[in-house]
Amino acid sequence: MLALKNWDINLRWSEKKTLLSFLLLYSFLTLLILVFVAFLYYGLQRDLMLQSKREALSNLTNEQIAKLKNLHINFAKEQIYPRDDRFNSAIYDSSFKEIFSTLNSKNVNLYEDIYLKEGKIYFIKELESYYLGARYIAIEVNEPPFWSKKVYEELGLYGAILFLILTFIGYFLLNIILQPMKNAIALLDRFIKDTTHELNTPINAILSNIEMIELDALDENLARKIKRINIGAKTISHLYEDLTYLILSHSALSFDEDVELKPLIEERIEYFSLIVESKKITLSAELHKAIFLHIDRKKMTKLFDNILSNAIKYNKINGSIHIVLQEGCLEISDSGKGIEEEKIAHMFERYTRFDKTVGGFGIGLNIVAFIAKEYHLLITIHSKINEGTKVTISW
Repeated sequence: MLALKNWDINLRWSEKKTLLSFLLLYSFLTLLILVFVAFLYYGLQRDLMLQSKREALSNLTNEQIAKLKNLHINFAKEQIYPRDDRFNSAIYDSSFKEIFSTLNSKNVNLYEDIYLKEGKIYFIKELESYYLGARYIAIEVNEPPFWSKKVYEELGLYGAILFLILTFIGYFLLNIILQPMKNAIALLDRFIKDTTHELNTPINAILSNIEMIELDALDENLARKIKRINIGAKTISHLYEDLTYLILSHSALSFDEDVELKPLIEERIEYFSLIVESKKITLSAELHKAIFLHIDRKKMTKLFDNILSNAIKYNKINGSIHIVLQEGCLEISDSGKGIEEEKIAHMFERYTRFDKTVGGFGIGLNIVAFIAKEYHLLITIHSKINEGTKVTISW
């Protein structure tokens, strides 16, 4: 079961799918680019900051080396490792084994000469003389205050600018990608408009002349042929009305009134009776009296016609259709082919057809969606493959 309350009746599923795929891919690539650029920028700023501290750290290291030399010379008199409030330090032997350390970190990378780790700057220098058996000395100081905050603020600013630039580029790329679809839809719309214009006169002429024929006065074979012509003419007429509504719906005025549904439905059932008879479909109806809906009569007729037409079109020979009208809802059930549940959400999209074995442009249910949305009607669809479909219109 799927309740359809809102539809984007102007954007086809193929467009949505292309749009979604493009947005996902473009967002992923944009994120990768931004992360890569941010990584490079952060690394550049870090290296610049470390280079600016190199001379000062080198001086501090030299001071500490001088103290180590003094301790080494006077080790018999004084055996206290020299400390300094400005930095922490550590010494290591030639096998990188720690001799003594006041560092906060126990894992120092002695292969680097200067680096940043967990808010601390480490400067490593190889000793020329083995004071106290030390081959390497490491100096640890705090990173400059607010340095990282400033870098992150710059990353946010430059990232936002870059994101806007990439979004602007993406907008034009998206238009390029969707342009073939838009051109195809525009071509189809122009074709429909031209076709509609040419259909009007011959359809009216056929229907008018058929209505003037007295079938009772004809032999059975000829009457049967006339009925077939009538069915074909009504089918074309129904398609013509759909095309006309599709073209003019944005400019047509609505004349809303309290429409009694029972006589309207009976009239439409009579209109489709020949088509129903041709497929040997059993049509039954339970229509309660005095049920009114405030709506434009032509639009209500169009809504009902399209749902009933689909129930006939996608039904099987010797199938059945059951119509129930009661307070608050109208149900149309058929014993037709049914449709997969995952496709139900796309049934109301313009030009969408899931069964190419029957005719049509795929616009009938799109018109139903348009009218239902205008009058806040709720369309609920239950369908099972090879069992049938039930469409419920609620208000």
